[in-house]
Amino acid sequence: MPDLAHTRCFPIVAHIDHGKSTLADRLIEIAGTVDARRMRDQILDSMDIERERGITIKASAIRLPYRARDGQEYTLNLIDTPGHVDFSYEVSRALQACDGALLVVDASQGVEAQTIANFHLAEAVGLTIIPVINKIDLPAADVARCRQEIEDILGLPADEAVPISAREGLHIDQLLEAIVQRLPAPQGDPAAPLQALIFDSMFDAFRGAMPYVRVAQGTLRRGERIRMMSTGREFEVDELGVFNPLRQPADELVVGDVGYVIANIRTVVDTRVGDTVTSAARPAAAPLPGYQPAKPMVFSGIYPIDASEYPDLREALEKLQLNDAALSFEAETSAALGQGFRCGFLGLLHLQIVQERLEREHNIGLVCTAASVVYHVLIHSGELLEIHNPADLPDPGSIEAIEEPLVLATIMTPPEYVGACMDLAQSRRAELATMEYVTPQRAMRSYRMPLGEIPHDFFDSLKSRSRGYHARLRVPRLHRVPARARGHPAQRREGGRAVGDHARERGGEAGQGPLQPAARDPPTAAVRDPDPGLHRRQDHRLGADQPFPQGCHGEVLRRRHHPQAQAARTAARGEEADEAGRPGGDPAGSVPGGPAGGRG
Repeated sequence: MPDLAHTRCFPIVAHIDHGKSTLADRLIEIAGTVDARRMRDQILDSMDIERERGITIKASAIRLPYRARDGQEYTLNLIDTPGHVDFSYEVSRALQACDGALLVVDASQGVEAQTIANFHLAEAVGLTIIPVINKIDLPAADVARCRQEIEDILGLPADEAVPISAREGLHIDQLLEAIVQRLPAPQGDPAAPLQALIFDSMFDAFRGAMPYVRVAQGTLRRGERIRMMSTGREFEVDELGVFNPLRQPADELVVGDVGYVIANIRTVVDTRVGDTVTSAARPAAAPLPGYQPAKPMVFSGIYPIDASEYPDLREALEKLQLNDAALSFEAETSAALGQGFRCGFLGLLHLQIVQERLEREHNIGLVCTAASVVYHVLIHSGELLEIHNPADLPDPGSIEAIEEPLVLATIMTPPEYVGACMDLAQSRRAELATMEYVTPQRAMRSYRMPLGEIPHDFFDSLKSRSRGYHARLRVPRLHRVPARARGHPAQRREGGRAVGDHARERGGEAGQGPLQPAARDPPTAAVRDPDPGLHRRQDHRLGADQPFPQGCHGEVLRRRHHPQAQAARTAARGEEADEAGRPGGDPAGSVPGGPAGGRG
């Protein structure tokens, strides 16, 4: 029987670019898990898109052996997690499957937005947290300031922070000793009925769906018949094992182990993230708590360029959802684009990554509509409609009120950028809630802001006005604002701009210029826990004779142009410019056959 006292299970969490993957590389080198000839930077980032962008998209697990200074052998189950807020659902699932966590802070940057967000996630799960100050070898490193911020902002004892340099390998041995001494061992009984939490999954064309599990109770053995507690489906385990970092078969997984299971599971719905795996012969009395479903922040329509690939796109989305539990989708039909899917994402980067993975891994050409949020429309009959597309708005004369979702945006910046960021927030109809200086070098302001103002260009504007992104958004508890009397157009002015004028301006911008590919590098702001149920009601009602701005009815598209189309597109631009200048020609940037900025 294995000794649980010598097992540790923990993730590495941090703000983006604070050195999580580099720290994981150093821990793997010291443990000797990977041969020096096969060792490379970001070894746990297995996807090409991760290595191209230099970011972690998927959480990755690995088992590390470690001999401590006391001569005892320990087994360390490490999970490397993403740092970008768009993949925070990966972090939350990894935390749920662990007993402690390493919270990494950049010595030159200090505590930032996602540092705070990840700290609260780990604290909510009840994990023991070890603060780690990384990059102490940099000339701009200020370890004393980082210690003070960790204590003042996070409330963790400053003297417990371990200063290291993951790139140079400084003090990594001290960190390993802190892991085995301060993180708790897993609590469970290897002889109890099996309970294993599915925290991730992937689909293999030859082996089927492979759930990644963390064993909480009991022992999982090869050849055993297992049962999925949410569906009741039963399967026989063909193979199981651990990650080293590749799959390494094993005879059994015990309490505290993190590994994979292959059981000839051919249907993706049978391996949902958060489900509990138990033994069919000796089932557990109740499942593990599991996870809360991810709440999409932005929505976009995804359509195949070739209509015959619609069934392939559905199958690709189902397989991708198995590996990305934050993705949600439902079928929809567009008069211009045909059959497709309305997909929900945690942010713009999440949207771009899903689009690229569909094109690369499944070889499907796609067209994506512009990102949007969900609005609620209350009509005179009392029915509340969810509107994803402006084209789906009912007749203006039947509208009682329109509600928009709100978020509570917490923006952290150095004091010198307070004025510029306050001006930006006010221009986006944000209302200041609180303002405080958490440290002399950190000013924190909270705003109530419409979610619809964020996907357009909020992050780009924030980046141009500050030294980076220091925003964390979460949903507040808000009441609905009552609507005004009927017949008044959108005259309420917030932040110096009328809501109706703002919509016209947005529609005009969207309808001008040729179709553009999606932005490649979105900002690193944290958007957390949107709730479509929390909306703010616009304080106006539209008269029957007042149409919506023309630009709002246009279905604005963003197309990813493939490299082979570059030459043809460049040649066509000159012809389109000449045609637009002739009488009867379509204006530049318009949809041929339709009004400028409108729908073709």
